[in-house]
Amino acid sequence: MTNQMNFDREMANEYDKGVRRTLPTYDALFRLVQTYLRNHVSNDAQILIVGAGGGNELAILAPQNPAWAFTAVDPSAPMLELAKQKAQQFELKNDLHFIKGTIDDVNSCAQYDAATFMLVLHFIEHDEEKLAQLKSIRERLSNGAPFIIATMFGNTESAEFKEQLALWKAYWLDSTDLTEEDVDEMEKAVRNLSFLPEEKIVNMLQEAGFGNIAKFFTTNMFGGWICKAN
Repeated sequence: MTNQMNFDREMANEYDKGVRRTLPTYDALFRLVQTYLRNHVSNDAQILIVGAGGGNELAILAPQNPAWAFTAVDPSAPMLELAKQKAQQFELKNDLHFIKGTIDDVNSCAQYDAATFMLVLHFIEHDEEKLAQLKSIRERLSNGAPFIIATMFGNTESAEFKEQLALWKAYWLDSTDLTEEDVDEMEKAVRNLSFLPEEKIVNMLQEAGFGNIAKFFTTNMFGGWICKAN
């Protein structure tokens, strides 16, 4: 058990460091998320977190909003376990519900006051599945409920994207002890992700049933959008 706990702590630590190197403004992103939610939901809101593995959203949002209730969904058992451990680490008093699975494993009759879908969309390979996930989230939101999504995005064939990717690689080399060969291998993995241009993301949100769409965040290849369930 001790070895497993040590492994989990190491995994959590590496995840936290890695995500902040991939997205240097990660913490600022979630401060904006918290501000937006506080401005649009009640003190006792029911919040749906789709892709909650790692627990960072809970660690950021829950302590300062103790009356919010959270349903945290993730298909990865190890990552969901990290979220549970982080909830214990921060001694969260919120009403927390963890679901191993996808949005389709969440009660379809549930009506949440808000939802987040952070840094997940680019891992979903096919556009049809991306849209299906967004529609499933919309079905579980009350009318007018705020929805926040952040993802890697862009036209991978554009000159702009090539410059952004070069900066991403340079930042990893500048902030770690990784070799150029290591980062080249990471680039291959990034190129295998499923990027969408911004206009397609907006169109997909509209088709899924969201309106009042506004881009609120950009850092290099990452973007974030706020919107509301129609």
